[in-house]
Amino acid sequence: MNKKVIHNIVVFIVVVILSGWIGVLVDSVLTEQPKGDSLGMGIWLVLPMLTAIAITIFSKGNWNDIGFKPNFKGNIKWYLIAVLIFPVVTAIVLIIGATTKWIDLSAFDLRPFILLFSSTLLFTFIKNIFDGTPFYGYLTSQLSKLNTNDWKIYLIVGSLWGIWHAPYFLVFLPDTVILAVLPVSRAIFSIVFIITIICWSVMYVELFRVTKSIWPCVVLHTVEDLLINPLVISGFISIAAGKEILISPIIGIITSILYLLIGLGIRTYRRQANQMTIN
Repeated sequence: MNKKVIHNIVVFIVVVILSGWIGVLVDSVLTEQPKGDSLGMGIWLVLPMLTAIAITIFSKGNWNDIGFKPNFKGNIKWYLIAVLIFPVVTAIVLIIGATTKWIDLSAFDLRPFILLFSSTLLFTFIKNIFDGTPFYGYLTSQLSKLNTNDWKIYLIVGSLWGIWHAPYFLVFLPDTVILAVLPVSRAIFSIVFIITIICWSVMYVELFRVTKSIWPCVVLHTVEDLLINPLVISGFISIAAGKEILISPIIGIITSILYLLIGLGIRTYRRQANQMTIN
């Protein structure tokens, strides 16, 4: 059993690491494509999920490993928490930033922000079924079968999720976005983001483990994309030069620590609930 699981994990990891670079190769051949919406990006986005599904089919695995069932019963509170996590933390970060004069909120306009949020809601939700779920869903469930300890799961899932993003950061992502988020080289930008993803992955992994469903995580990820990305990238707030690494709602150290603490808080709840079940 363990050999089969290990084999499946290795196949999954190899395909995931290669997926983005396959996409880059495709785009280098098919050069006449819209920027930011290319076939190569599509391959990069969907290949991890397709790989998880293919492995499950061919190895006659358990479909619950991917977590497609919504499991609403007993988990509605977690769906609500998934909706609230990013708004609450972002509000805290903005208050800290405004108090320290590191963040300027004077350009914030609620009406166009809400319009932007709502206009891309469906697309972002669908996109996030593929972005992340094979990692904190399928990969987490496979690692759990090997009795991998929590810290190794966080590190493996977060690192692979981050490495999967490398072609996106190094090739696909427009320069304008990088300059808006953190004006550094693409290589440094990639390293910072991979570390950020590792910190945030604890929250996603634990939300999946406590609900045994990818859907609260998809909700969480969708709120993230629709809330914090426009704030910074679309210029609704401005961050003092040099303070991005500390207070940015996207890659700030303070921000990442808060999300890490939330992830560890969910872990504590899950472990206590499991202990009560055993007793």
